[in-house]
Amino acid sequence: MPQHQNIEYKSAWNDDYLKWVCGFANADGGLIFIGKDDHGKTLGINNYKKLMEDIPNKIRNSMGIMVEVNLHEESEKYFIEMAV
Repeated sequence: MPQHQNIEYKSAWNDDYLKWVCGFANADGGLIFIGKDDHGKTLGINNYKKLMEDIPNKIRNSMGIMVEVNLHEESEKYFIEMAV
């Protein structure tokens, strides 16, 4: 599934991606995948346990909204899906 208006792939988490969350929240919503390359191939992330706790807290604290954060595994690699 390629990137488009409502889907964004990121290889690792960066707090600058809170801008994407805000943009999706102010539009029609969208999905952000952490641990995938620009073509949707799973790269995996090592710190997924910490991110599963940190990401929702950062979004709630900075924007006052709740997003759905899900952990997935593919080919023994973990990635995070955020539904805004």
